[in-house]
Amino acid sequence: MGSLLIRGVDVVDGTGAPRCRGDVAVAGGRITELAGPGTIAGAERVIDGENLVLAPGFIDMHAHSDLHLLTDPGHLPKISQGITTEVIGQDGLSYAPVDAAALAVLRRQIAGWNGNPADLDFSWRTVGEYLDRLDAGITPNAVYLVPQGTLRLLVVGPERRPATAREIDRMCALLAEGLAQGAAGMSSGLTYTPGMYADTAELAALCEVVAAADGFYAPHTRSYGAGALDAYAEMIELARRTGCAVHLTHATMNFGVNRGRAPELLDMIDDALAQGCDISLDTYPYLPGSTTLSALLPSWASSGGPDATLARLDDPADRARIAADVTVRGSDGCHGVTADWDTIQISGVAEPGLSRYVGRTITDIAAVQDISPVEVFFDLLRRDGLATTILQHVGHEENVRAIMRHSRHMGGSDGLLVGDRPHPRAWGAFPRYLGRYVRELGVLGLEECVHHLTGRPAQRLRLRERGLIRPGYAADLVLFDPETITDTATFEHPKQQARGITHVLVNGEFAIDGGTPTGMLAGRALRMTSRGTYVKDGQNQ
Repeated sequence: MGSLLIRGVDVVDGTGAPRCRGDVAVAGGRITELAGPGTIAGAERVIDGENLVLAPGFIDMHAHSDLHLLTDPGHLPKISQGITTEVIGQDGLSYAPVDAAALAVLRRQIAGWNGNPADLDFSWRTVGEYLDRLDAGITPNAVYLVPQGTLRLLVVGPERRPATAREIDRMCALLAEGLAQGAAGMSSGLTYTPGMYADTAELAALCEVVAAADGFYAPHTRSYGAGALDAYAEMIELARRTGCAVHLTHATMNFGVNRGRAPELLDMIDDALAQGCDISLDTYPYLPGSTTLSALLPSWASSGGPDATLARLDDPADRARIAADVTVRGSDGCHGVTADWDTIQISGVAEPGLSRYVGRTITDIAAVQDISPVEVFFDLLRRDGLATTILQHVGHEENVRAIMRHSRHMGGSDGLLVGDRPHPRAWGAFPRYLGRYVRELGVLGLEECVHHLTGRPAQRLRLRERGLIRPGYAADLVLFDPETITDTATFEHPKQQARGITHVLVNGEFAIDGGTPTGMLAGRALRMTSRGTYVKDGQNQ
């Protein structure tokens, strides 16, 4: 693109400072000038910014776009929200580093998160090779986290057992290699197998490697339900013990046992910050959560991988034990609480013959079929090969608002992009922050909220020339109407483009122009080192 001038716009620069009216010039993929209105000479293209806000492009701290970026690089669900950078490799399970055997397991295990496209070339094996594949053409930028569950699958296998000292050393070596190839840190999914089989000592060894590389650890903790505070305490203790920065991903306080308890979590975080720990967190601005139906299984039932799990679902004795864990004792996969079938709604299936169940709760399906809800649970898992996705209606508004006000809070959509009726956060999380929680409810001020979505996550990711509107910074920008920006995605119709976002630029190229996607693939894999961020051509970012 040639030179661009956005004239007379309200600039919200990502620092949290009050907005200012001005002109912003862009050329060569960079912001070249920021000055008072009417003071910058013309450009090849001029956009009138009257009544609009110009902000840095939003940074999604928790995305599940690992395959969608490759299969649908235009990436409308995210780019139409103003998201110009995503952090992927989340929840301890993704596709690098792998070997052929581990990849085969992962493709099946997380098909409910990402699909399992038969025509995609999965020939990469290392983190660096996966990032190279992203560089072949994506719309937003992407940052990768090395997934701890994938490391464990690759080295230990899918079994439920402690890792040996030699295996821990091997996982640490693979992690260090992935970090050296450009990953920003490590994620874990401690209610998902096989990552959940790691004890605290194993996680600490890995966190020491992350700390040495000046990265950060993003844990999906061991519980967001009955044991939520204990689970958060374990992660904060890892920060104290290892010196590793910890980013608490989708830091919610869900399920009935946690109603009104967000202040306890925030007090715990504040105490750790006061002691010198580096703690941050992200959330999505909705009450329901989203995961796979198989995630509700107890961890012992998932040991050994998908085939072993399906075999247990066919065994009467194992089924009885699973049923007791899920409905009586509280499965560790379901955060230590018993399944409330009224709150569990089917959002997507892989088997077309099951599509009639999408949008219905387990309780509703059971009533129609005149069987117990747990039998519906078993039937769907078996017939859909563990790929069913669900919504869990278990959140609390007072917790959502309290956590988003915290000084270390950032935005993360946690959006799954597969299924007929995915969680609407995949299409609407960031406009919802600005429409509902800024304009309508006043929970955050506009400048403060933009800081949560831009400058603050850029600092966590060490994006030294992104996340703010400053001369010399990459031109990742979003132009929106603060009076109309809103999410239109709903639980009934989730795949809807937000309103009020007129233009989105990634590296100075229009990804959204006049509200319409352009198909321009200007995004890059943003590789991290202790010196900052770089792209593959060696240009510092």
